[in-house]
Amino acid sequence: MIVTLVVLCEVGFWVLLAVGLALRYLARMPRTGAAVLLMEPLLELVLLVVTVLDLRNGAQADWKHGLAAVYIGFTVAYGHYTIRWADGQFAYRFAGGPKPPGPGYGRARAVHEWKLWLRTVVMGVVAAGLLQAAVWYVGDGDTASLRSWQITAARIVGIHGLIALTYTIWPKKPKKTGQDPSGAVAGERPRTLTEP
Repeated sequence: MIVTLVVLCEVGFWVLLAVGLALRYLARMPRTGAAVLLMEPLLELVLLVVTVLDLRNGAQADWKHGLAAVYIGFTVAYGHYTIRWADGQFAYRFAGGPKPPGPGYGRARAVHEWKLWLRTVVMGVVAAGLLQAAVWYVGDGDTASLRSWQITAARIVGIHGLIALTYTIWPKKPKKTGQDPSGAVAGERPRTLTEP
């Protein structure tokens, strides 16, 4: 049941996001759209309550409860960011808004990646905290699965940190278009005005 609820929460997140943005930009109902978007955190609250009730009713703590904790941590850390990103993209494509800026190149891209990593740290802290609360709640029961999810959350943070580090060590550069500013193709001799 917990896994099904995690899947339903993920699907519900994207459905509410699509409906909220459609109401905001296509139906020109910004307040109604904002109200729908504000319902997003309720999904995680429902998941948290159901997970706690499942443990309270005597369910053995296993990987499903760990998955729920990591999912809640992820949505706490990345939910608002994802909504803001989707809002900018939707406004640009369907409402004549400005094109959202990309993450850029070089130092700007490295800074962007480290900011994303900080969100992943928040995810790890929230997930580890929820998992620790579940460990204390279960008490003397089998909590090995919950502890393994804490290690998984730490690994995710570590791996994402290494990815961010690569953008610092090897900065991303713009793709070469094959033309220099004068319009000549790279490797070709520039034509004179009299040549066809």
